[in-house]
Amino acid sequence: MLRATILFFLAGLSEIGGGYLIWQWLRNGKPLWIGALGGIVMVLYGVIATFQEFSFGKAYAAYGGVFIVLAVLWGWIIDKRSPDVNEWIGSFICLIGVAVMLWTTHK
Repeated sequence: MLRATILFFLAGLSEIGGGYLIWQWLRNGKPLWIGALGGIVMVLYGVIATFQEFSFGKAYAAYGGVFIVLAVLWGWIIDKRSPDVNEWIGSFICLIGVAVMLWTTHK
């Protein structure tokens, strides 16, 4: 489970980081190379996800919950926007869903 957790974390950072760079390019007028780098990082996300030992559906469904938590944390740490109580509760609920999917049957 530690390997799966690390892969989910790396995939999340890649997807959110890549999307953030593209956002910066298109929404905030950053140079094209920032957007291109974001696209490369997004591709890296797709590659990292293939290293999960779960089926595609299970890996992507569980990753969805992890992504939500990481997106809230990204907003808090990078964008300096404190999550409200509903974002924390929603994130916790998502992690419960991930745990049910992954820890009840490992494969």
